Amino acid sequence: MNYINKFLTGLLLCSFMISITGCTQTMESCYVSDYEESTYNHSLYQEELFAKDLCVTAGNISLENYPVDTSLHAAGLFNLSDHQVLYAQNLFTKLFPASTTKILTAYVALKYGNLDDMVTVSENAIALPADASVCKLQAGDQISLRDLLYGLLLQSGNDAAIAIAEHISGSVESFASLMNQEAKDLGATRSNFVNPHGLEDPNHYTTAYDLYLIFQADIASQTFRDIISQAAYTCNVTGSSGVRTLTWTSTNYYAQGKAAAPAGVHVIGGKTGTTDEAGSCVILYEEADNGKSYISIVMGAQNKDVLYADTTNLLQYGIIGN
Repeated sequence: MNYINKFLTGLLLCSFMISITGCTQTMESCYVSDYEESTYNHSLYQEELFAKDLCVTAGNISLENYPVDTSLHAAGLFNLSDHQVLYAQNLFTKLFPASTTKILTAYVALKYGNLDDMVTVSENAIALPADASVCKLQAGDQISLRDLLYGLLLQSGNDAAIAIAEHISGSVESFASLMNQEAKDLGATRSNFVNPHGLEDPNHYTTAYDLYLIFQADIASQTFRDIISQAAYTCNVTGSSGVRTLTWTSTNYYAQGKAAAPAGVHVIGGKTGTTDEAGSCVILYEEADNGKSYISIVMGAQNKDVLYADTTNLLQYGIIGN
C-alpha cells in the first residue's frame, strides 16, 4: 500500500540521518511517532502505531567480536521487544528465498482461509520435480487446511503449498498475485513471488529484510506460532483407498535436536529453505530468558552445518553476548 511504502521510505531516511548525526534511539522513536501521528489514520492499525512494531536500519550493523561469515548472502538479528536491529548483513540485497517463501504462503492462508475447510488435492499439486520436498499427498486426497499448514511449515511440502494456493485463490497464478499484494501491504516492497513454494524462478525473489517483515506479521498469529513450535505432526488424510495416516517432521535442526541454541535462548520455530541458488536458509523466532523475543535470519549458507553454526553464533553474540 502506498502509505506503508512512503512510511518505510521515511523510516529508512530517518535511520540514515540518525547514523550520520549520532542522534539517539529516543530521538528516532520520537520522529517516527510524530511522523505517523501526523500522517496516518490510527484506525488502520487498531490504534497501534505501525512504527512501534518495526525494527529499522538503513544499512549493515555489526556485532562486537561476532565471527562474520562473509560467504553468506545475508543475515540479520532483530530484537522485537526493543524494536532494534542488532545485526544486519546485506538485508536489502535481492535474493532467492527458496522455501522461506512459505512463510508468506502461510500468512495469506491464515488471513483468507478457514482452517476447518476440507481441501481436495489436485493433479497439479503433485506434479513436482522428483527431488522436491513433499508431504506425500495424492491427487484426490481430502485434507483440512489446518493440516496442510502443518505440512507446509514443518515438512516444507511443495504439494501442500500448491494445494493451499489453489484452495484459496483457484490457481497458483492468482494466489501469487495475492501474495505480492499482501507482501506490499506489509512493507515488503523489494520482493516478487510467482509461486507459493519457492522453487527457482528468475522472477521469484525477496530480501532478508522483507522476510523479516513477513515473518513478524506471521508470529502475531497464535496458530502460526503453535505450528512452527512442533517437532512433528500426525494427521489423517482421506484418499481413494480410504483413510491413511501421515506424519511430518520439522526441517529445523533445533527442533530435530541436531543443533543447540545458546543457553538462555529458546528457538520456538521457523522456516528453512534450500536450493542450489539460494543456498541454505533459515528464519527463526526465539524467546530468551531475558524476557525478550527475537527474529533471526541467515540466508545463503554453504550447507546446513554452516547454516546452524552461523545461526547459533548470531544468537550467542547478539543475545547473550561474548
